[in-house]
Amino acid sequence: MAERAASSMIEARAEAQRLRDEIRRHDYLYYVKDAPVISDAEYDALMRRLTDLEERWPGLITADSPTQRVGVTPVEEFGTVEHSVPMLSLENALTEEEAREFDRRVKRALGIPLEAGVAYTVEPKMDGLAVELVYVEGRLAVASTRGDGVRGEDITANVRTIRSIPLALRTDAPPARLEARGEIYISLKGFRELNRARAEAGLPLFANPRNAAAGSVRQLDPGVTAKRPLNIFCYGVGLVQGLVQGSVKGGAFTTQAEILDGLAALGLRVSPHRLCRSIEEAVAYHREMEERREHLPYEIDGIVIKVNDLALQARLGEKARSPRWALAYKFPPHQQRTKVINIDVSVGRTGQLTPVAILEPVAVGGVTVSRATLHNLDELRKKDIRIGDMVFVQRAGDVIPEIVAPILDDRPEADPPVQEFDMPTTCPECGSPVVRPEGEVAYRCPNSTSCPAQIRQSIEHFASRGAMDIEGLGEKLVARLVEEGLIRDIADIYQLEERREELVGLERLAEKSVDNLLAATRRSKQTEFSRLIYGLGIRHVGEHVARVLAEAAGPRLLGLDLGLAPGRWEPDWSLLPSREELEGIREIGPTIAESVTIFFANEANRRVVERLLAAGIRFEAPRARPAAVQPLAGKTVVFTGALARHTRPEAKDLVERAGGRVASSVSRKTDYVIVGAEPGSKLEDATRLGVQVIDEAAFERLLTG
Repeated sequence: MAERAASSMIEARAEAQRLRDEIRRHDYLYYVKDAPVISDAEYDALMRRLTDLEERWPGLITADSPTQRVGVTPVEEFGTVEHSVPMLSLENALTEEEAREFDRRVKRALGIPLEAGVAYTVEPKMDGLAVELVYVEGRLAVASTRGDGVRGEDITANVRTIRSIPLALRTDAPPARLEARGEIYISLKGFRELNRARAEAGLPLFANPRNAAAGSVRQLDPGVTAKRPLNIFCYGVGLVQGLVQGSVKGGAFTTQAEILDGLAALGLRVSPHRLCRSIEEAVAYHREMEERREHLPYEIDGIVIKVNDLALQARLGEKARSPRWALAYKFPPHQQRTKVINIDVSVGRTGQLTPVAILEPVAVGGVTVSRATLHNLDELRKKDIRIGDMVFVQRAGDVIPEIVAPILDDRPEADPPVQEFDMPTTCPECGSPVVRPEGEVAYRCPNSTSCPAQIRQSIEHFASRGAMDIEGLGEKLVARLVEEGLIRDIADIYQLEERREELVGLERLAEKSVDNLLAATRRSKQTEFSRLIYGLGIRHVGEHVARVLAEAAGPRLLGLDLGLAPGRWEPDWSLLPSREELEGIREIGPTIAESVTIFFANEANRRVVERLLAAGIRFEAPRARPAAVQPLAGKTVVFTGALARHTRPEAKDLVERAGGRVASSVSRKTDYVIVGAEPGSKLEDATRLGVQVIDEAAFERLLTG
């Protein structure tokens, strides 16, 4: 009897393995190769037979069995996964000239003649959610979102439900560790069917396939994710260990094309791709894909160009947030007609008043747009946008809504007639008289201590990912906490622990949410010094400048001498670096030095810092950067157009601290013309005179020497 049972067990194990292999093969043919060879009924019969065997013999169940894709208990929150190799974002290009400039930068960095060709692998740029799949000994172990590039959310249980993602690699010689990276997306057909089902169920519709994919992957219940039509294209790798002969052709990756072919050989679904021998072939591929864009079964918003040779990629290296060997060459944004119903004014963290167009809602690139920033009064006047105008609106880079131009032919027929807009003389939030500092285009509310808008946004900024990273403290909750009087400044965040009962008493704020928020505030107390400096919201001090100040000035920036104060940290404001000392720091010019000095001279700001330190904010003393030569010594720079990451005064300071000077006009003595959005005639002058033209990203690279 025991012998028959043992024999039956052996036979069941063999059949279960055969069924698993067969089902995996059909999953691969159907979901990856799009070439099924059996009917749905035949596939279901195989799955039922395997399920019956595993129910009868539970010891046969393996973690990578096709029956185990779904079945995990819903979680309360996602865990965190740290990427072995950071998942960097890509630098963008919007024109052919920007793509060619990328090619020239690559060649200059590699010491290759500009007329020589560099081989590039080009792929469609999928509009989905970037993820990393970690296979250990060939089995899917962990899946995570890109997150901030260093850490992402653990979405393993959800990713296991996506049938185009193998639970086990298709190889008898798997690498010890393979970190595959890709984009999870929903096809246009799947998106339409998903929204149709939601409409029938009375549920809100998804705005676009990307939002649908991201929302589906981040469900706390994997059973919900399993019902969504998710798919994946893999485009690269992170850490790869133990790749041996036989697991992929050649046994090692030496090019981007080999990575894609190797991932495909391992059973992963990879991006369609092409090897181009020059940038001109890559540009031609971009034109081709732009023409085909509307006929593809999924959404793409451009192409990705990557240096094919991995050894050359290694030589080129990375910047802070993006590799120097890759470029996202975006398509021109979609444009639609709509009407400007009104022009409102928003008040920012630094008191800047920004005009915002209130639009008749219109779908632009799959997203309903009802508001668009007009940046400042000068920009609004330059475009001549008026209340009541019909306008063209687009999503810049297919993300940020912006008004391209008014439709002037429609203006005479407008009923009621269009109206010109002017900035208010008092702050719409607090009623303070509005000022326009000399030499600036922005109008400002000077009431930094009690203007509700500035208070709200300073708290949001302090809690943001680049600063103290307090998860859960977003725009809506901050507005409620300020309105209820629970927070009046950033230091009050760390007093919320004592007001837990009041928080729990707020409408629609669950006890679990309160506890999560308080836990996040406690975690944020141990931080990096530069994050704290950035979070303080000092004018002209972005993330980069905050790092420069932290490394050069150290804790003295907060009146601290950590060597003398190992216990309770109490600032001695006599230790503050002088304005002259700050100006002596590379990349810190007069405007930034003055802004920092004014901030810490303010008694209210000092009290906030003292309260933050008393609440237990702690950091390690940052390491000072070694001295370096001035990269722009003797160079003349001209700016034209609006920069995205620097104000004009800040950019001028950066040039001066790097040893250069900023001129107001272009001449043959100009070394660089730095171009931002909507450049003026200076760009034409530079082209005519043969002066080198660079974008903001290239300008930042110049500053690093």
